[in-house]
Amino acid sequence: MTKTVVVTGANGHVGANLVRALLAQGRPVRALLHVNQRAIEGLEVEIARGDVCDPASLCQAFDGADVVYHLAARISLSMGDRPLLEAVNVTGTRNVVEACIRCGVRRLVHFSSIHAFTQEPLDIPVDESRPFVESRRCPPYDRSKAAGEKEVRRGIERGLDAIIINPTAVIGPYDFEPSYFGEALLAIACRKLPALVDGGFDWVDARDVVTGAMRAEECAPTGAKYLLSGHWVSVVELAALVEEITGVPVPRLVCPLWLAHVGTPFTVAFARLTGGRPFYTSDSLRALKSNRNISHERATRDLAYNPRPFRETLADTLRWFKENGYLSNSLKL
Repeated sequence: MTKTVVVTGANGHVGANLVRALLAQGRPVRALLHVNQRAIEGLEVEIARGDVCDPASLCQAFDGADVVYHLAARISLSMGDRPLLEAVNVTGTRNVVEACIRCGVRRLVHFSSIHAFTQEPLDIPVDESRPFVESRRCPPYDRSKAAGEKEVRRGIERGLDAIIINPTAVIGPYDFEPSYFGEALLAIACRKLPALVDGGFDWVDARDVVTGAMRAEECAPTGAKYLLSGHWVSVVELAALVEEITGVPVPRLVCPLWLAHVGTPFTVAFARLTGGRPFYTSDSLRALKSNRNISHERATRDLAYNPRPFRETLADTLRWFKENGYLSNSLKL
């Protein structure tokens, strides 16, 4: 009999892709949901209502589980969200580790982030040996992801079979929320972004992250850690590809990062007034000038990990947004 796999954060972007991939393998999936279930609506999954901040609900959700994929996390680009980030990304992860141990879960697959690593020195590729961020000058989200990993390491020391996945900036289909990066992509495609900035990210397809994580679940040794990166692409290059794929003209104005930093208080204030999320904050601009070379050599060697071309990911993402009503039907996708 195939044993149950539990997914926390199943309603998120990576979670939506993971649940579909697990179901495609014929595996029983139990989804831990806190608020809504739009991303997995209509799928043959068992629903467990709970919260990573509620240990009792985790023990109920993990009861009888063979594997737990822990994706539930709070993502924030605001320096003021530290208490909530600590509660969800650190204490919540500690609760997940404890529930796995108490319930006898065979293996935990914990999703961390590239942001848990220090980026400097920028001229040396980032790999799994990079130290965690520690400085209080670093964004609280980065520090919370590093601290969450430490909680998993403590669990491993207590006998928990766990592995850690560190994806870079995730884009791809099934982005129902949409995610921060999905929202930025939509802003470009809908001509709502007045200017671009000089910088970029290492972008990875959500489907490639899921494939790498599932292979790691199958064969990685206890304590293994894998950076799942894709391709570094500047914001200007990304916008040019959006224009090429959709036919929508994109901004020609490119703002240097130093000038964008000057304007962040105004963009943040405007977002608060309109109820939206600011695209350019001090934290996001800091990330835009982070290390350009993120190595997935270990994942390629151990897991046969091979991220697909960036243009393919971008075209599939924009097509999914169009098919699901986020973009105009008049686009040539």
